Amino acid sequence: MPKPANTRYRTTNWSDYNAALKRRGSLAIWFDPAMPWKAGRSGKRGHPETFSDSAIQTCLTLKVLFGLPLRQTVGLVASLIEMAGLDWPVPDYSTLCRRQARIQVQIPYRRLGQPLNLLGSGPINRLAAPLAA
Repeated sequence: MPKPANTRYRTTNWSDYNAALKRRGSLAIWFDPAMPWKAGRSGKRGHPETFSDSAIQTCLTLKVLFGLPLRQTVGLVASLIEMAGLDWPVPDYSTLCRRQARIQVQIPYRRLGQPLNLLGSGPINRLAAPLAA
Protein backbone atom coordinates (compact mmCIF):
# COMPACT_ATOMS: atom_id res chain seq x y z
CA MET A 1 0.00 0.00 0.00
CA PRO A 2 1.56 3.31 -1.04
CA LYS A 3 2.14 6.10 1.43
CA PRO A 4 -0.31 9.03 1.18
CA ALA A 5 1.18 12.14 -0.35
CA ASN A 6 2.06 14.92 2.05
CA THR A 7 -0.05 18.02 1.59
CA ARG A 8 1.91 21.20 1.39
CA TYR A 9 0.58 24.27 3.13
CA ARG A 10 1.48 27.69 1.85
CA THR A 11 1.55 30.66 4.16
CA THR A 12 0.16 33.66 2.35
CA ASN A 13 0.03 36.21 5.16
CA TRP A 14 3.38 36.09 6.91
CA SER A 15 2.68 38.95 9.31
CA ASP A 16 -0.40 37.18 10.72
CA TYR A 17 1.47 33.90 10.87
CA ASN A 18 4.36 35.53 12.73
CA ALA A 19 1.98 37.21 15.20
CA ALA A 20 0.21 33.89 15.82
CA LEU A 21 3.53 32.20 16.58
CA LYS A 22 4.36 34.95 19.08
CA ARG A 23 0.96 34.62 20.79
CA ARG A 24 1.35 30.85 21.06
CA GLY A 25 3.79 31.24 23.93
CA SER A 26 1.80 33.85 25.82
CA LEU A 27 1.62 33.32 29.58
CA ALA A 28 0.36 35.74 32.22
CA ILE A 29 1.15 35.09 35.87
CA TRP A 30 -1.03 36.96 38.35
CA PHE A 31 -0.23 37.21 42.06
CA ASP A 32 -3.06 38.46 44.25
CA PRO A 33 -1.57 40.36 47.23
CA ALA A 34 -4.49 39.07 49.34
CA MET A 35 -3.54 35.47 48.55
CA PRO A 36 -2.76 33.50 51.72
CA TRP A 37 0.95 32.86 51.08
CA LYS A 38 1.81 31.97 54.68
CA ALA A 39 0.04 29.08 56.38
CA GLY A 40 -2.43 29.72 59.16
CA ARG A 41 -2.53 27.87 62.45
CA SER A 42 -3.45 24.24 62.01
CA GLY A 43 -3.99 23.32 65.67
CA LYS A 44 -1.94 20.15 65.21
CA ARG A 45 1.10 19.11 67.19
CA GLY A 46 4.60 19.57 65.84
CA HIS A 47 6.31 22.27 63.84
CA PRO A 48 3.77 24.45 62.00
CA GLU A 49 3.90 24.78 58.23
CA THR A 50 5.36 28.08 57.02
CA PHE A 51 3.72 28.22 53.58
CA SER A 52 0.09 27.69 52.64
CA ASP A 53 -1.01 24.97 50.24
CA SER A 54 -1.81 27.64 47.64
CA ALA A 55 1.78 28.93 47.80
CA ILE A 56 3.19 25.43 47.35
CA GLN A 57 0.72 24.70 44.56
CA THR A 58 1.72 27.90 42.75
CA CYS A 59 5.37 26.86 42.86
CA LEU A 60 4.64 23.30 41.76
CA THR A 61 2.41 24.50 38.91
CA LEU A 62 5.26 26.62 37.58
CA LYS A 63 7.58 23.63 37.97
CA VAL A 64 5.28 21.41 35.89
CA LEU A 65 4.50 24.13 33.36
CA PHE A 66 8.14 24.89 32.55
CA GLY A 67 9.56 21.42 33.28
CA LEU A 68 12.02 22.72 35.85
CA PRO A 69 13.85 20.95 38.67
CA LEU A 70 12.91 22.09 42.17
CA ARG A 71 15.95 24.33 42.72
CA GLN A 72 15.36 26.24 39.47
CA THR A 73 11.67 26.52 40.38
CA VAL A 74 12.64 28.28 43.60
CA GLY A 75 14.72 30.76 41.59
CA LEU A 76 11.89 31.37 39.11
CA VAL A 77 9.32 31.97 41.86
CA ALA A 78 11.69 34.28 43.73
CA SER A 79 12.27 36.40 40.62
CA LEU A 80 8.53 36.52 39.79
CA ILE A 81 7.65 37.62 43.32
CA GLU A 82 10.38 40.25 43.20
CA MET A 83 9.15 41.54 39.82
CA ALA A 84 5.60 41.71 41.21
CA GLY A 85 6.89 43.93 44.02
CA LEU A 86 5.74 41.58 46.78
CA ASP A 87 7.70 40.93 49.96
CA TRP A 88 6.90 37.23 50.30
CA PRO A 89 9.36 34.53 51.37
CA VAL A 90 9.95 31.71 48.90
CA PRO A 91 9.74 28.05 49.92
CA ASP A 92 13.01 26.17 49.50
CA TYR A 93 13.34 23.10 47.32
CA SER A 94 13.21 20.66 50.24
CA THR A 95 9.87 22.10 51.38
CA LEU A 96 8.52 21.77 47.84
CA CYS A 97 9.80 18.20 47.63
CA ARG A 98 8.12 17.15 50.89
CA ARG A 99 4.81 18.88 50.20
CA GLN A 100 4.45 17.85 46.53
CA ALA A 101 3.49 14.34 47.65
CA ARG A 102 0.09 15.54 48.90
CA ILE A 103 -0.66 18.43 46.54
CA GLN A 104 -2.03 17.66 43.09
CA VAL A 105 -1.09 19.93 40.19
CA GLN A 106 -3.32 19.93 37.13
CA ILE A 107 -2.89 22.11 34.07
CA PRO A 108 -6.12 22.25 32.06
CA TYR A 109 -6.41 22.42 28.31
CA ARG A 110 -5.56 25.81 26.81
CA ARG A 111 -8.01 27.19 24.28
CA LEU A 112 -6.61 27.82 20.84
CA GLY A 113 -5.60 31.45 20.39
CA GLN A 114 -5.95 32.27 24.09
CA PRO A 115 -3.06 33.00 26.46
CA LEU A 116 -2.55 30.81 29.50
CA ASN A 117 -3.10 32.65 32.80
CA LEU A 118 -1.87 31.47 36.17
CA LEU A 119 -4.33 32.75 38.76
CA GLY A 120 -2.93 32.69 42.27
CA SER A 121 -5.65 33.62 44.72
CA GLY A 122 -7.68 31.96 47.41
CA PRO A 123 -7.09 28.49 48.74
CA ILE A 124 -6.65 26.90 45.29
CA ASN A 125 -4.64 28.13 42.34
CA ARG A 126 -5.63 27.19 38.84
CA LEU A 127 -4.56 27.73 35.29
CA ALA A 128 -7.29 29.06 33.08
CA ALA A 129 -7.95 30.95 29.92
CA PRO A 130 -8.46 34.68 30.44
CA LEU A 131 -11.89 35.75 31.62
CA ALA A 132 -12.06 38.82 29.40
CA ALA A 133 -10.30 39.43 26.11
